Amino acid sequence: MAAPTADDRVKRFFGIDPTDKLDDSLYFEHDGSYIEHEPSTAQFLKGMLPTTRGVKHYFTELFPFVKWIFHYNLTWLMGDIIAGVTVGFVVVPQGMAYANLAKLPVEYGLYTSFVGFLLYWAFATSKDITIGTVAVMSTIVGNIITKVTAENELLDPAQIARSLALISGAILLFIGLIRAGFIVEFIPLVAIASFMTGSAISIASGQVPTLLGLKDVNNRDSTYLVIINSLKALPTAGLDAAMGMSSLVGLYGIRMFCSYMGKRYPARQKTWFFIGTLRMAFIIILFILVSWLANRGVTDPKKAKFKILGPVPSGFQHTGAPDMTPELLAAIAPEIPTTVLVLIIEHIAISKSFGRVNNYIIDPSQELVALGFTNLFGPFLGGYPSTGSFSRTAIKSKAGVRTPLAGIFTAVIVLLALYALTSVFFFIPNAALAGMIIHAVGDLITPPREVYKFWQAAPIDVVIFFAGVFVSIFTTIENGIYVTIGAAGGVLLFRMAKSPGKFMGQVDIHTTPRDTIRGNAHLEKGALESQHSHTAFLAYDRFDLSNPDLKIRNPYPGVFIYRFGEGLNYVNAARHLDNLTIYVYKHTRRTELNKFQKLGDRPWNDPGPRRGQSLDNEEIASRPTLRAIILDFSAVNFVDTTSAQALVDLRNQFDRYAAPDRVEWHFANVQNRWTKRALVASGFGVDSVHSIPEGAGGIEAPGASFNTTGKGGYAGPLVAVGEAADSGSVISGKSASVQSGGSSPAPVGEKGLGDGAHHNPAVDIEAAVPASRSTTHGTAGSGNVRLVPVHGINRPFFHIDAPTALKSVIRNLEGRSDDSS
Repeated sequence: MAAPTADDRVKRFFGIDPTDKLDDSLYFEHDGSYIEHEPSTAQFLKGMLPTTRGVKHYFTELFPFVKWIFHYNLTWLMGDIIAGVTVGFVVVPQGMAYANLAKLPVEYGLYTSFVGFLLYWAFATSKDITIGTVAVMSTIVGNIITKVTAENELLDPAQIARSLALISGAILLFIGLIRAGFIVEFIPLVAIASFMTGSAISIASGQVPTLLGLKDVNNRDSTYLVIINSLKALPTAGLDAAMGMSSLVGLYGIRMFCSYMGKRYPARQKTWFFIGTLRMAFIIILFILVSWLANRGVTDPKKAKFKILGPVPSGFQHTGAPDMTPELLAAIAPEIPTTVLVLIIEHIAISKSFGRVNNYIIDPSQELVALGFTNLFGPFLGGYPSTGSFSRTAIKSKAGVRTPLAGIFTAVIVLLALYALTSVFFFIPNAALAGMIIHAVGDLITPPREVYKFWQAAPIDVVIFFAGVFVSIFTTIENGIYVTIGAAGGVLLFRMAKSPGKFMGQVDIHTTPRDTIRGNAHLEKGALESQHSHTAFLAYDRFDLSNPDLKIRNPYPGVFIYRFGEGLNYVNAARHLDNLTIYVYKHTRRTELNKFQKLGDRPWNDPGPRRGQSLDNEEIASRPTLRAIILDFSAVNFVDTTSAQALVDLRNQFDRYAAPDRVEWHFANVQNRWTKRALVASGFGVDSVHSIPEGAGGIEAPGASFNTTGKGGYAGPLVAVGEAADSGSVISGKSASVQSGGSSPAPVGEKGLGDGAHHNPAVDIEAAVPASRSTTHGTAGSGNVRLVPVHGINRPFFHIDAPTALKSVIRNLEGRSDDSS
């Protein structure tokens, strides 16, 4: 007897039997067959360790500009200059307008925009996105400033905004650096659409009092109150209304006219696009001129005939680190989650959208690095929280931007405005800025046609959409965010918990051109071009809208095929297995009909027929006994402890039900090696008796008594085989890669489990294999094609697909019948 190892002693210390382990490789290694070894914890931890290649890849991805900067050329330069300057003419008036939303002086909007354009390009994976001031984030910053200053009037609004940006930037940078950008996938499209729509309505409503010059209207109230109070205050409208409404009409008029002319004259569509893009610059210049003519000689903005912007300091007047006192940090701490969430939602949603439009893929983690870096260092030049802008990104994309470097040219325009145009900004009418804001956020409202698409795809999403919009209108934008994300997450969990598994029936499928079917209600099998068919499985309930005239038959008496709907985990394991139990009991009978001779011996939940009736009635006797269960794991990626234990409990329950027989358990389409490990550890997929009879080619399966030498000719469980990678060579011995003393090749790493991506030289995804190849290469018996097992022969109850699993089950059951006869 071998001396106990250190592992054995540790196991005994914790009360674990050292012999309680599955190591059946010893039963196969002697003949050189391919076997599977379960992944170990050591492999998992080793996969988590950084490698030289991984570290190099990490830093290469951290500075993506290295991949394209050395290919920069004059063509790219011209495209970037045009796009950058075009966006610059838009961002200057927008930046000042959005600073008003944030309850900050207008120069802070220019500071924020400058930093975003200056820094983003070095970390960007999107050529289109523009980081800077945006309406929604500015509004939230303004709400936070209003709330915090109401509680502590001594806190400076600018310091609040800058501190908020620095802390949020640090959080985003950390998330990006640890490559946790996948968290953005938890925010669904419907939540983003609802948030943007609710925010746009709230922002536009809040700008109406400024647009019309209404008095005594608090635009920081809930949106519905702002609308009501604005209607009540309409009689107080002044000259500001003329400035605001005319600017709004001018903006929409120019856009509609340019859009019409672009369609009317397609050859000059690009020209009309640029003219339409510059409409904000045209309007702001026009109204500066009008305001200057109306207020010539005015030095005090309070004495102007309508509200104007007033003095704007030149250059960077608020540089340095934010003054983050303990009182300030305590005041803004509850608002940081909302700020981070909004920054992520706007930026990632916009960058993904334009990446799909322009045929490139963005890296969410790297985008969070870029966004975090911008917000972390922006406050040192006076910036407040900034993120991606939808309107400016759309303009930049349509202007023909070639690389992220276009942001540098936009930053130059902002810098010129800061140093050369601030004296002109004095005369900008506040009402005109309000009109620009309303015009800009109007594009954020989800159009009805998109909401209708939500209804067509998933009606519940429309409910979530309007719930978020209504909450934003009747409470706050922040509450709208939480409601939509929470509701979407709740629906996801509900769907997982109630995921419908399906019992599958067998169908023989033929293929034929569509034109042979149209108008032919009585298509005969003999009329098909090819008589070849293959086995497929469809759900008995036909919930997939398959043809009700299609014949779906039972695969085999007492055999059930069950396909999981949305995975198997602790949330839905009980539901799936309850469905299995109820269905199986309804369509089978106990192997021993008269197991309970006395009425009092029967369990309460299976009382049987009433007193005086026969226990062995014809209806029950006509049902088959339970023989085998095939579980289709095509929708299952991971099995946790709860679901694995539930399967074990169900197996034991079915074994008691089918006693003295035992139920076979087969698994199809198990793709994850850790799922296999969990199933094997629970006693599935493997042989239960490790004995190789004399002259037999296999091992006895659970509960089976197979004929290995009799008339059935049984030679062990059925194993799927396929053509070897070196199929051109004649079989002359055992393969070094597959049959090398039982050692399996290194498993392919799986993303999310710490493994890197390993290249498998035996896999050529670009090689096209003709469908008729099997007919031209002969068979294994001809000696010119080598076949190898798909999975390890020590895991005979894991199958490549459901048809193979069914074939194996039928063969096993018929082997039992032959043996018993």
